[in-house]
Amino acid sequence: MNDKVNASAVSDTLPRADTSSVSNKLGATEGVSSPKVQFVTVTENNETQRIDNFLLLILKGVPKSKIYRIIRKGEVRVNKGRVKPEYKLVAGDVVRVPPVTVRTESSPVKPSDKITTLLENSIIFENKELLVINKPSGLAVHGGSGINLGVIEAFRAIRPDEKFLELVHRLDRDTSGCLLIAKKRPMLKYLHQCLREDGMKKIYHTVVVGKWPSHVREVNAPLLKNELKSGERVVTVTQEGKPSLTKFRLIERYKGFTLVEASPITGRTHQIRVHATFAGYPILGDEKYGIDDINKDMKRLGAKRLMLHAAELAVKLPSERKVTVFKAPYESSFAKVVDGLSLAGGQFKGGEK
Repeated sequence: MNDKVNASAVSDTLPRADTSSVSNKLGATEGVSSPKVQFVTVTENNETQRIDNFLLLILKGVPKSKIYRIIRKGEVRVNKGRVKPEYKLVAGDVVRVPPVTVRTESSPVKPSDKITTLLENSIIFENKELLVINKPSGLAVHGGSGINLGVIEAFRAIRPDEKFLELVHRLDRDTSGCLLIAKKRPMLKYLHQCLREDGMKKIYHTVVVGKWPSHVREVNAPLLKNELKSGERVVTVTQEGKPSLTKFRLIERYKGFTLVEASPITGRTHQIRVHATFAGYPILGDEKYGIDDINKDMKRLGAKRLMLHAAELAVKLPSERKVTVFKAPYESSFAKVVDGLSLAGGQFKGGEK
């Protein structure tokens, strides 16, 4: 029996820049366009950062959709050449920033006492170089696209004495679990190297709709990320996409649902979500790639979130001889659903696939 879901023939139908160190003179006022082209020299503090995220931070107030539009039109140049949104900056790069309309620089958004307490209590591990948290579901990792405050902005406000705080990787807004934040540039570079060279292992737990077959242990299907005009990201399985591989392991079956372990071997946007749907077992609560009717029914019964959780992350830290494993326990919203499904005759019921 085949233990793989392979996409050898598929169709397209499936669905911070350190601004204090940047030579930036964009002093704009409310509703007034920057009068001329600006040239920004990238410092080592912004090395390896994507150009789209760099622009979002130095052009505060400009919608993400407009950032992508000026990149796509070639109005943004790096060393006089056109680049794509995923281009990663190198120290010494000269970025051409076109005239744009920006809001008046306002006071930084401060996290509420509730968010501050939530994030402080979410810390799994911390030393002088690294911060690891159990990110709550529903909280974006960074601001943008109408979101004023994300995890990284909140921690910078909570820890004003920290001169360097950068996301090592990202989690979708509605995904909970292990999230790494570097407190030193060398640690950020080291962990990025681990990500590139398969030196970091991630394990997710997810509840999918249907009876996941025990023999399906991997999904190998190329993924293509599409940026809509609104800035929304939609990922599809297509032969034109990038090679993408996810390992799966059945944990427990319930009536109409399955708790599954997912290990992404590659790191594509929405990879686990799209691969689960491609295999025929979409994630419960996934409003982009899931089953609307089931999501609505389960939401009425209390399953009100995306059932995807980054449960473990393993990496060998520079100061350690052995691999360190960070584990994030289920938050209450995830545990409630799993416990409800596991109760015989419990409140969560779904039809067999």
